[in-house]
Amino acid sequence: MRALMFAAALIALAACGQTAPPPAEETPSAAGPQTAEDATAQDTCGASAYSGLVGASIAAVTLPEGVRVIGPDTIVTQDFRPDRVNIRTDANGVVTSVECF
Repeated sequence: MRALMFAAALIALAACGQTAPPPAEETPSAAGPQTAEDATAQDTCGASAYSGLVGASIAAVTLPEGVRVIGPDTIVTQDFRPDRVNIRTDANGVVTSVECF
């Protein structure tokens, strides 16, 4: 009986051991942009299509779904998505920049 309990304890401990790292194809690639500056420079989100908005009022523009408008007091998530278009505005709603992050 003790041997059976000892074997069960060893199996339970083995199950709690470290797992192997994911295969190489599941590991995030370092080849893509790692910062907003890099993503914008590489135009990974297509921000260049909106560059003509800089200096315009955001109220006069219709934007597609998924484009994020960020005002000076807007709270945004900190997740990095190089495929997301972000349009920054000043306190008057004038577009100051278009970036990818």
